[in-house]
Amino acid sequence: MPAGRSRISWLAVAASLALVCAAGPVSGDDPKPTPENTISIKLAEPVKPQTFARPIKFFLENVVDRSGNPQPLLVFKGRGGVFIDRQPVAIVQEALAESLGTGGLLAADREAADYLLTVYVFHFGLAAGSGAEFYGKVDLNVVVKDKATGKSQTVTALGTSIQGTAVRKKNIMKNMEENIEGALEDALRNLLRGTKLRDAVMPA
Repeated sequence: MPAGRSRISWLAVAASLALVCAAGPVSGDDPKPTPENTISIKLAEPVKPQTFARPIKFFLENVVDRSGNPQPLLVFKGRGGVFIDRQPVAIVQEALAESLGTGGLLAADREAADYLLTVYVFHFGLAAGSGAEFYGKVDLNVVVKDKATGKSQTVTALGTSIQGTAVRKKNIMKNMEENIEGALEDALRNLLRGTKLRDAVMPA
């Protein structure tokens, strides 16, 4: 092939690549939320906390997303995507506040609290299992601060849940919803009923 024609061919290829890049990702690789592919995560009932030897009140000061996930609402990208309807931090905050309230442990405001809670959400949604399987996973770090002394301790709370496999999109979405709800419940149970929280608030 003549040198001139070869150069023109390479220029054409380069121009085509530039146009593809400028156009951005293919729409099929970038799913959008719709009513049909969106699930709602909410505990069926609050998690009842443990009881303590003395009256204690907690104030939920903040819930912070530390997942680094640029699309926290997108929990599954394949088959047109599956989305949750609210930010994970909002879901965690609501579930934790309701659970603390059930046990009479939620302070009405910051001034009435003995301990301040700051929750860091490191993972909320699905995680890959073996093969094509997936499971629900919620990973929380909770900083428990004694308001009187200013001392802080970190309590970790990991929750996981796996449901049966499914083929139809509708059944897959139902399983995902149950997986994430189960993982959230498991994480809150490990937090509110665990020895780490008891050790953080009870004197040695």
